[in-house]
Amino acid sequence: MIRPLSISALRSALLGTCLLLAANVFARGTGDLGIVIERADGSVQVVETSTNSSLGRIEGLGDLSHASAVYSRDEQFAYIFGRDGGLTKIDIIDKKIVKRIMQSGNSIGGAISQDGRLVAVSNYKPGGVKIFDADTLELVANIPATYGDQGLQSKVIGLVDAPGQKFVFSLWDAGEIWVADMTDVNKPVITKFKDIGKNPYDALITPDGRYYIAGLFGEDGMVLLDLWNLDAGTRRILDGYGKGEKKLPVYKMPHLEGWAIAGNFAFVPAVGHHEVLVINTLDWSEAGRIKVHGQPVFVMARPDGRNIWVNFAVPNNDTLQVIDTQSLKIIKTLTPGKGVLHMEFEPRGGQVWASIRDEDRIAVFDTETLQQLVTFDAKKPSGIFFTSRAHRIGL
Repeated sequence: MIRPLSISALRSALLGTCLLLAANVFARGTGDLGIVIERADGSVQVVETSTNSSLGRIEGLGDLSHASAVYSRDEQFAYIFGRDGGLTKIDIIDKKIVKRIMQSGNSIGGAISQDGRLVAVSNYKPGGVKIFDADTLELVANIPATYGDQGLQSKVIGLVDAPGQKFVFSLWDAGEIWVADMTDVNKPVITKFKDIGKNPYDALITPDGRYYIAGLFGEDGMVLLDLWNLDAGTRRILDGYGKGEKKLPVYKMPHLEGWAIAGNFAFVPAVGHHEVLVINTLDWSEAGRIKVHGQPVFVMARPDGRNIWVNFAVPNNDTLQVIDTQSLKIIKTLTPGKGVLHMEFEPRGGQVWASIRDEDRIAVFDTETLQQLVTFDAKKPSGIFFTSRAHRIGL
């Protein structure tokens, strides 16, 4: 016998149905979202690539003068690494801070582990890497970058995630590369590679997660580490690329993280030169040099590898140049505005966003026609980070 529902049970069922319908009305995916760092105001804008527009702002994130971000696997949460040592977890759907901690005196970036459970931060002061639970931001491991007989601590740069629950990073002062295996968070296994060269300043990991490449600021050259064959040690590549040439003053440190791998070539900025260096990734030999407008800062490949976009340090930071990866020729020079700091390609590469800091705006370009599509206001924008980064190694 089927008994009729009581009035209270019927009300509960109706309420549940209404709540479910309301949730479905307001639910949305995260795949077309991202954030723009507003460095001067300690805020981020939440943006949407489907309409190329801003959805709102989250404030109270501290010093974002050199901030970067990574995403949780579900793309809902971004982890912001501030220059003041702040680590902030934000919810980009609800546009709010979930938790914020001050984990050091000066930090320079971070990464999220392969399984999405650990967030690592590279620190200048005190030097080292701290690793946190991605859910709670509770500290789970502290790796001081101690080196030498006197127990000095080095600034850490070039921190990336790698397959196998690993983090890889470089020590600026020590001239070393460390690989931290976090399979057991209670017993991190650290492999150290010493005497790699003077002042590694930044690094990238190839899209397949195999090769870690650190640039050297104190020398003309780069260092390659094959993460599949750690016993082989490090290898110098592009050694002495500026030999016999007068190096210009460096107005802004070049960045390697961001990938400029296209086919069998890697494209990297030359320190103190108006050149983009081309590397053959089959044997890691120099394959060419491309003269460009100024000192390159970011050298970034469109997702399909068809062209490379380059921005520049002062006094040439109002310019973008586009390089064809087949001919290795510059096919377009754009002048979108003063203070072009950062670029980010939409996931399929049809459009690229650029932050125009000194004009307080974002510009979006079509990557086929190379024409500006739209521009909108932002407060001293710098880094742009889309949620597609959640599913890519080393970004």
